[in-house]
Amino acid sequence: MQRFSVGLVGAGKGGSTIYRMLKDVKIAKIVCVCDCNPNAPTVALAKKDGVFVTTRLEELMAFQELDVIFEATGDADVQKRINELKRPGMAVIEAQAAKLFVTLLEEKEELLEFKKVKGELEAILNSVSEAIEVADKNGFIKYVNLAFSRVTGIPESQRINKNIFEVSPHGALAQSLTTQKPVYGHRTKVGGSGVEVISNSAPIIVDGKSEGAVVVFQPITDIIKLMEELQKSNTIIENLYARIGQITGSKYTFDDLIGSSKKFKATIEMAKKASRSDSTVLITGESGTGKELYAHAIHHASSRRDKPFIKVNCAAIPESLLESEFFGHEKGAFTGAVRTKLGKVELANGGTLFLDEIGDMNLFLQAKLLRVIQDMEFERVGGTQTIKVDVRFIAATNRNLKDLVRKGAFREDLYYRLNVLELPIPPLRERKDDIPVLVDHLIIKFNRKLGKRVKGVSPEALQLLVSYDWPGNVRELENVIERAMVVVEGDVLTHHQLSQYIGQFDSVSSGNFMEIMPLEKMEQMMLKAALARYGESLEGKKKAAQALNISLATLYNKLKKYRTSISS
Repeated sequence: MQRFSVGLVGAGKGGSTIYRMLKDVKIAKIVCVCDCNPNAPTVALAKKDGVFVTTRLEELMAFQELDVIFEATGDADVQKRINELKRPGMAVIEAQAAKLFVTLLEEKEELLEFKKVKGELEAILNSVSEAIEVADKNGFIKYVNLAFSRVTGIPESQRINKNIFEVSPHGALAQSLTTQKPVYGHRTKVGGSGVEVISNSAPIIVDGKSEGAVVVFQPITDIIKLMEELQKSNTIIENLYARIGQITGSKYTFDDLIGSSKKFKATIEMAKKASRSDSTVLITGESGTGKELYAHAIHHASSRRDKPFIKVNCAAIPESLLESEFFGHEKGAFTGAVRTKLGKVELANGGTLFLDEIGDMNLFLQAKLLRVIQDMEFERVGGTQTIKVDVRFIAATNRNLKDLVRKGAFREDLYYRLNVLELPIPPLRERKDDIPVLVDHLIIKFNRKLGKRVKGVSPEALQLLVSYDWPGNVRELENVIERAMVVVEGDVLTHHQLSQYIGQFDSVSSGNFMEIMPLEKMEQMMLKAALARYGESLEGKKKAAQALNISLATLYNKLKKYRTSISS
């Protein structure tokens, strides 16, 4: 493609416009610019582009390769001088012709920009899911988008240039053209198709004059689907509000588990190891040993601590509702299912599900629970959609699951799935060394709750508490201490006050169930209880000695004597 070398005379405002236009013309190459003013607007731009710049017309005319000169000054003397200096074959475009050239170029650019905007607008209108139809002020249809044909089934070729007052005289578009007002939520059938739609239309006003109107519409079926989706979302939200109180974090940590005996410490260490993995945990132990507290503590120490901790008591929920409680149900799944309900498994997603009294779960539900543990998926009652979850399971029971497996009352495969990590909680009778510390902790707790100022228990009362076998374990001990503190008037719980709340007291007092222990053992327990209450600082030991009615020196001697036993 041939290119023409161009020179520009005059770098002022007019020359600046010509320069910018010529830069974008592929067949033109600007080789020099001339202006008597070295500070003219285009001079700096030309220098930056590497174009030769001069203040002398003779230098510009000396360029042998010049094909065309644009004269942008409009000065008659400059034009005369150019004509004198130009060589044969060199074209000169004077100011008026240059302005015409610029105007043509500007109009071309505007046309290209208009085409670009039109293309962009058409792409946008064709991408929307709503049908769009545009008519001019006389009602002739000038535009329909792709969605129009999809919704109505009418091809564009059969709609363009038709008159809206003939093809759809009762529609929203015809109304807006007639009234020159917007129309909202108009329900009608599209002329020529019979498709029922909801329409919004508005007149097109340009410079205060009506130029036509536009209508946007959707089929009724789409609106109904949207309403159903909205209702479904509202139902889920209502269900979440109804169940929000059940989505809780753990209430207890390992700091809330009280004790210092060897068995207790071993159990705590095993529970902490369990918290460092996502494996299922089976917590076993008699009723009242604190199995739920351990489950809370394991969750709180795990990586799931910021996620829900959901508890299900398998023995407390009626068998007929157990499946719905676990997995939730869809609206209408059974009589009374007036809305969709999320189950405990779904609520625990990302967190921990604690299955208390797992030994009381029926075999049918055991099979479904096994699938959730294995595949982490389930369906709501009455539903067909498979729901994926990420749940850590902790189960607890006071029953012997192995015996239940042998009797056919508990699935063997579920037992092995649950029993990845077994955490046996020792009964209180096997860790009686913890009783003084537990009693002290409970007294502090109930002092706050009941507004009392009880300092402790008498030696005889402590002997009674240690001698009892505690079939109800820590829960029973807590019950006894609270009941005694409700009625106590003084600041010490006595043997008499506690005895009336402990099992068959008559049998205990007569010695039938009294556990006899060496005095040294009893002395160790009292020393441990005193230090637990008052602390091991010098001031604490002084108070402990005073409470035990011995001198500080005697206290130190006894601590030295029992150092190993007390620290264990």
